[in-house]
Amino acid sequence: MVASALDPAAPPYRILHVFRAPVGGLFRHVNDLARLQAASGHAVGIICDASTGGERAARQLAELEPCLALGVTRLPMRRNPTPSDLAVLAVIARRAAALGANVLHGHGAKGGVYARLSPVLGRGPAPIRAYTPHGGSYNYRPGTALHRLYMGAERLLSLRTDAFLFESEYVAGRHAAYVGPSRHLTRIVHNGIAEAEFEPVEPAAERHDLLYIGELRDAKGVPFLLEALASLRAAGRPLTLLMVGSGPDAEIIRERAQAMGLSEAVTFEPPQPIRPVLARGDILVVPSLAESLPYVVLEAAAARQPLIATNVGGIPEIFGAAASELVPPRDPGALAGAIARVLDEAPDQRRARFCALSESVRTRFSMTRMGADVLSGYAAAFRAREAAPPAPVLAGNAPKST
Repeated sequence: MVASALDPAAPPYRILHVFRAPVGGLFRHVNDLARLQAASGHAVGIICDASTGGERAARQLAELEPCLALGVTRLPMRRNPTPSDLAVLAVIARRAAALGANVLHGHGAKGGVYARLSPVLGRGPAPIRAYTPHGGSYNYRPGTALHRLYMGAERLLSLRTDAFLFESEYVAGRHAAYVGPSRHLTRIVHNGIAEAEFEPVEPAAERHDLLYIGELRDAKGVPFLLEALASLRAAGRPLTLLMVGSGPDAEIIRERAQAMGLSEAVTFEPPQPIRPVLARGDILVVPSLAESLPYVVLEAAAARQPLIATNVGGIPEIFGAAASELVPPRDPGALAGAIARVLDEAPDQRRARFCALSESVRTRFSMTRMGADVLSGYAAAFRAREAAPPAPVLAGNAPKST
């Protein structure tokens, strides 16, 4: 492929990242990609929801905006399908046409729908449609009628997908199992983290025994963490837990902690940058019931934070050779036992174990590699489109002979 200013497939690309909520690991992923792509000379823009994320999302988007030649577009997006989705699709189509975008990259289930279903306006070539799932619908109640409906929708949407850029082998496997093998480009592009994140965290003066960082909802396994904490305290370990995050089940979780007699043991705080929080706890606990490739595990492992996590999703990919240390989900007894073992471990042995995990993560989860692999995926999708045979001519539209 010869690069030229007239070739829509030639870098620099004009990329629109489309997703719903500017929160959590998905937003971090887009934020990192946007910065990397802009630094590589590409024009980048963001389209996301206007009603989630609060002041923190607004601040992060404002900090990112100098890197975004194609700007930030925020408009109301609902989590579940509604007629308002048609208006969102129309806005995305108009923005893509006005900005000359040649890559629409959808993130998460809703962003994937928007990026792949938005119509093409104008006479130019259609942009390629890339999709990065982040767990979402693939993990939602497998075996149920609703999950089958979601996977049926993914099967139809796959027809409008030029590149699947899965962030974990786990989600790629789920796609193959529930949607079927893809006829389009499929790549595993693991989340990556920056070299600075491998610096150890300096412990704070006042610390909690346990940390939880993430969404406050039952699907993250928080009830099982509370049960494990209660059993450890009943066994004579007066442990404390700092929970940092927000979510739809926040009030229910607070009430559950109070009903379990844990009011004085559990402290709740809103979302905030992870490294200062890691400094305030001895052990991070990730009790999730389902995940893709969570940044909180990558970030904690890189910083050599003592860490306990469940054996779900892509977490074993992060732990690598140490995956046998993961605990089964939905098992508060196993979670409590794992916490007790880390607490009782000799400090030198604990330090060596988590230093080894950090070094393993360093070799396999590079932010620079992530950015390069995504751009390589775009380029491969353009090449595949160029190499595809032309669409068949319908009999009624066949050119007339002269």
